[in-house]
Amino acid sequence: MIMSNELSGKTALVTGSTSGIGKAAAVKLAALGAHVVLT
Repeated sequence: MIMSNELSGKTALVTGSTSGIGKAAAVKLAALGAHVVLT
């Protein structure tokens, strides 16, 4: 089970984040506490 702050302090680079799976991944990573960089 993934806790809501499991990615706290981590940075995720998400490419193709304007739609589809990239957008969904970015939203989920942010919800898990990561700093998200979008391209």
